[in-house]
Amino acid sequence: MTSPVLLVIAHGSRDPRHAATVHALTARVRSLRPGLRVETGFLEFNAPSVPRVLERLAAEGAAEVVALPLLLTRAFHAKSDIPSVLREARARLPRLRIGQADVLGPSPLLNAALEQRLHEAGVAPGDRSSTGLVLASAGSTDPEAIAVIAEIARELRHTGWCAVRPAFASASLPRTADVVRALRAEGVRRVAVAPYVIAPGRLPDRIAAGAAEAGADVLAGVLGPSAALARLLLTRYDEACVPVGAASLSA
Repeated sequence: MTSPVLLVIAHGSRDPRHAATVHALTARVRSLRPGLRVETGFLEFNAPSVPRVLERLAAEGAAEVVALPLLLTRAFHAKSDIPSVLREARARLPRLRIGQADVLGPSPLLNAALEQRLHEAGVAPGDRSSTGLVLASAGSTDPEAIAVIAEIARELRHTGWCAVRPAFASASLPRTADVVRALRAEGVRRVAVAPYVIAPGRLPDRIAAGAAEAGADVLAGVLGPSAALARLLLTRYDEACVPVGAASLSA
C-alpha cells in the first residue's frame, strides 16, 4: 500500500526566512523517511497555497493525504482556518481522501528542541539552577493555547531551572521584556529567553527585541529545522495515518 502523502501546512509570512525555514524542516523530514512523499503548502503570503497543492496531488492520482498543521498549539488556525480549507478541498476533490493530523504541541520532542537551542546559545546543564527561563511564544487570543504555554512553563520548571515564566509577542500579556525585568527584580542572576516558535519572522523578531531591551543574558534561536522537530512531524503523521486507513510506520 502506498503511504499517504504528508502535506505540511505552514501559515506563511512576508519574511523570506519563514518559508526558507519551513522548507529546510520538510527537507529534514524527507531525509528521515526517504520513501515518504512530503509536500508543503501555505495559508497565505507564500506559494504554493494549500488548495493548489491538493489540486496538483489529485491531478497526479494521489489517493490519500495527511494534512499536518505546522502549529505548536490549537488556536484559531488549527480550529478554524485549516479545517475550513480542507473541507472545501474535500468537496472539490472527492476522490482524494484528506485526513488532518494534530498540532505539534505539547510534546517532549518540542521541549528537547527548545533545550537544544538553549544549549547552542550557551546554556550548560549546570547553569540551570542559577538561570531563569522566559518561554516566549507568539501569543494568542485563544485561552486553550495560552493555558498550554503556561503548562509547558510549569513542566520546564521541574527540569532544574530556578524559574520559568511564559511571555507572549502578541495578543496576550506579559511581554518578553516585562518578564525578563520581573525575574531580575526577584533576584535571578541570569536570564535566558527561549522563543517557542518554529520559524523566524515578525513575532520572533519582537521576542528578540524584548530580550535585548530588558538585557537578557541569553537569547536562543527559534526551533527551526531541528532533528527533534522533524521527528515530531513524523510522529504526528503516523498517529493520523490510522484513521486515514494506512498502516502506521515508524520514523
